[in-house]
Amino acid sequence: MRKSGGIIALIAGIFGTGAAFVTLFFGAVAGGLESIEGVDDTGAGDMILAMGWIGVLAAFATIILGAVAMNAETKKPGILLIIAAIIGAIGGGTFTMIFMLLAAIGGILTLFGDKKETLKS
Repeated sequence: MRKSGGIIALIAGIFGTGAAFVTLFFGAVAGGLESIEGVDDTGAGDMILAMGWIGVLAAFATIILGAVAMNAETKKPGILLIIAAIIGAIGGGTFTMIFMLLAAIGGILTLFGDKKETLKS
């Protein structure tokens, strides 16, 4: 179960990185539109950019921790994976949140999965 949880976390981190870059793109567009004279400067573009960078960092952490969790002897990578997924889901924006929830499921699998995997012959 740890390997499958790590693989799920890797996939979620890769797709989460793409979603975070989409969020960064929308933040850049909103920031550019705010710079046009006559448009209200609400600071929404800066907030969306910050959410995009939080999503990128959380997605990269998810990729690294997912790879480490596959062969880890302890439960620490699973715990850190769940924490990174929660931070990414809260601070990364809507697109990133979808994949960070998938990463949290992978973290739970690595946390509660047993190290011994039996092969049926």
